[in-house]
Amino acid sequence: MVSLLLAVIVAALVFDFINGFHDAANAIATVVSTGVLPIRTAVLIAGVLNFVGAITGTAVAHTIATGFADPGVVTQQVVLAALLGAIVWNLITWWYGIPSSSSHALVGALAGAVVAAAGVSAFNWNALVQKVLVPLVVSPTLGFFIAFWFMVGLTWLLRRARPAVVHRTSRRMQLVSACLMAFSHGSNDAQKSMGIITLALLGFIAQGHGPLFPTQLLPRSGGQVPTWVIVACALAIGFGTMAGGKRIIKTMGTKIIRISPLQGFAAETGGAITILAASHLGVPVSTTHCINACIMGVGASRRLSGVRWGVASNILLAWVLTIPASGALAYGSLVVLRLVLG
Repeated sequence: MVSLLLAVIVAALVFDFINGFHDAANAIATVVSTGVLPIRTAVLIAGVLNFVGAITGTAVAHTIATGFADPGVVTQQVVLAALLGAIVWNLITWWYGIPSSSSHALVGALAGAVVAAAGVSAFNWNALVQKVLVPLVVSPTLGFFIAFWFMVGLTWLLRRARPAVVHRTSRRMQLVSACLMAFSHGSNDAQKSMGIITLALLGFIAQGHGPLFPTQLLPRSGGQVPTWVIVACALAIGFGTMAGGKRIIKTMGTKIIRISPLQGFAAETGGAITILAASHLGVPVSTTHCINACIMGVGASRRLSGVRWGVASNILLAWVLTIPASGALAYGSLVVLRLVLG
């Protein structure tokens, strides 16, 4: 059992690493596409700030660990199947340059694995609706309008300023907003892997195997995330971000709209505000959805035709497909694991 638990922990850290390079574009696509920073410098800064953001709280991790399924029915095989489903979906969307949600891939995969193991009633569907599906709609919508009106306000405030001054100043401001975006990404996304490892540990305890693992490394009362889990996941997402994600950066930074540094500043600020609010509330939102919606918001503030809605519709389709597709992959993964492991 210990060896299977260790396999789950490794898989969770691999998922976290993939999450980092898959979602690197969330924090740095705009700052790279506007030419404010070269990509190597941008991913280094984003990686460091992802790590810092990841160690600032565990509210989202607690939601993942205790909100969706009873640890008593979540075996190590279930968690491993969920991680495999989410990893495969992330790699598919990364390969095709589609900025899908790692968060929703993980939750969808967890749902698929739990259903495969214990039936439909074993998963907390109310939590899925309240903590995932509602924020799936609300967070991008909120980000869109924050970025839209922020951009409108900036345009009005700077209407008399010289274009060269606006361009130079906004490039400096975008450095700050890109750092804030990277910090917010770490504060939300890294916690999902913290939560899934904690869920695996809670299941390990619930099934009576706790004495096989050092007690100081296990969650304490209430599903509190162990310190080593926080640090390990923060490091994984930080190094993953440093690995970059050029395919998705291209989609987000040039294919949706071509943005100026001022627009990049507005989009990143709107995205960071939305994500930090969600992290504070313990809601596992998609940083991908938020920043994409913010980029669309700043584009729409100029003119609706400024957004390439064909590309945007393809991204929206990926958002809709992520939860059921990752769930199906996890369901299949559990079937295969049971055949292999018995």
